[in-house]
Amino acid sequence: MINTFEQAEPEESQEEVERCLTAAATAAALWGQWSPRQRADALSAIADSLDAEGASLIAEAMRETGLAEGRLTGELKRTTVQLRMFADVLRDGSYLRVVLDRQDPDFVLGPRPDLRRGLMPIGPVLVYAASNFPFAFSVAGGDTASALAAGCPVVLKAHPGHPRTSRKTADVVRSALAATGAPEGTFAMIAGRQAGVRALQDPRVAAGAFTGSVSGGRALFDIAASRPAPIPFYGELGSINPAVVTAGAERERADQVASGFVGSFTLGAGQFCTKPGILLLPRGTGLPSQIAKLTGEVPPARLLTSGIAERYRERTEELAAVPGVEVLARGAEHEDPSGVPAFTPTLFHAGSVENLREHPVLLEENFGPSAVIAEYGSDGELHAVLAAVEGSLTVTVHTADEPDDAERHRVTGLVTLAARRSGRIVFNDWPTGVAVTAAQQHGGPYPSTTAVSHTSVGTAAIDRFLRPVAYQNAPDFALPPALRESNPLGLPRTVGEAGDSRRWSAPQG
Repeated sequence: MINTFEQAEPEESQEEVERCLTAAATAAALWGQWSPRQRADALSAIADSLDAEGASLIAEAMRETGLAEGRLTGELKRTTVQLRMFADVLRDGSYLRVVLDRQDPDFVLGPRPDLRRGLMPIGPVLVYAASNFPFAFSVAGGDTASALAAGCPVVLKAHPGHPRTSRKTADVVRSALAATGAPEGTFAMIAGRQAGVRALQDPRVAAGAFTGSVSGGRALFDIAASRPAPIPFYGELGSINPAVVTAGAERERADQVASGFVGSFTLGAGQFCTKPGILLLPRGTGLPSQIAKLTGEVPPARLLTSGIAERYRERTEELAAVPGVEVLARGAEHEDPSGVPAFTPTLFHAGSVENLREHPVLLEENFGPSAVIAEYGSDGELHAVLAAVEGSLTVTVHTADEPDDAERHRVTGLVTLAARRSGRIVFNDWPTGVAVTAAQQHGGPYPSTTAVSHTSVGTAAIDRFLRPVAYQNAPDFALPPALRESNPLGLPRTVGEAGDSRRWSAPQG
């Protein structure tokens, strides 16, 4: 992804940043005390308002980013669907994971007190918008939606790649929240590099969420960790997303593999965090030349900003200069009518699998329309490459539809390794086009993310902005509504009654 820090952008005044943080800190107690159903209605209202302003928002985003109307229409729909999905999560209530263990004098470990545990909002969240999704990972995107759903006010640091789209979207979000009676300060937007740093350093901010580059995200992560009171920082940074093709898959559907890979790594001009950046093929097939031919037929596509284009040029030249690397399809640079560079894709052949291990730069993300091919001759070579890959969002495996015993064994070992390197394993498909569902895991070991236990896509993303609190022998009136005996919010909960302690007894005899 791209480096937020290297973009020239207007700087929010220190006074405005202070006003936003003060308002967010004040709103935290009020917004967090709204019932889940009230917050659900507010999220639905934001989604409705975005839909109502959709034509205007999409037109602005087209002018600002050069992205096609169809792409932006789908992305805005994803944004509103995300908001409504979190609203449904709130109405269901199980996200709070309420557990009651009633007092039990005969508990196996000794008398058990009355214990009640649930989740509460962590506090104001600072969200850094992404460049490549002006709606779905930006102002009203998944980080904002999940934080608001959790009961946390959001201060959104806008991305300089689409400032006008960001302002229009922020106005819609603020107006929708105000119409529902949400406290002032529940949502605010700031701009500027220094403003984003100052906000992250402020003690009123309880967590950060970021989608961007390894360098930018790591700088912010270090700030969050080095504060006098460190805070969690949920960063999605960079990912090579290796894809593996078995001999069985090559025999069955080489044409589909070739066209699917080219379509995936050039989708959106290669500016997706799940772009498959490296393809590992069985040695001696015709796939490299077939993929190179298809790559050469892809038309030029605009990169989102001139800064992204400059870094793409540098990285592409760096890859081409690696010893043993062959350029199978050399991209060309063009200029779109707005003056922003556009590129046809570039395809590299690493030479040997060993060359990947000797030159780790080949295993690093290049944000833009390029990819690397390498060929393996044994399971040992394949495993050695995957072991050398740093943490990734995805690993893709293309295998035969009806694999023989040898391929089954090969794939089983491969998947075991892939699960250690990534958060999502994709079979006979491509990783771009991330489904927004409850079962989704969009995260992985560093440097793909800074928080391996969490996802930034799907309804489980709400967990990032909640923390558990247990109450022991508390009088009912002092408990938050979610934990009271009468269950006034009607939440699902797990109850351990007295006498259940037999479940934990040591075996007899």
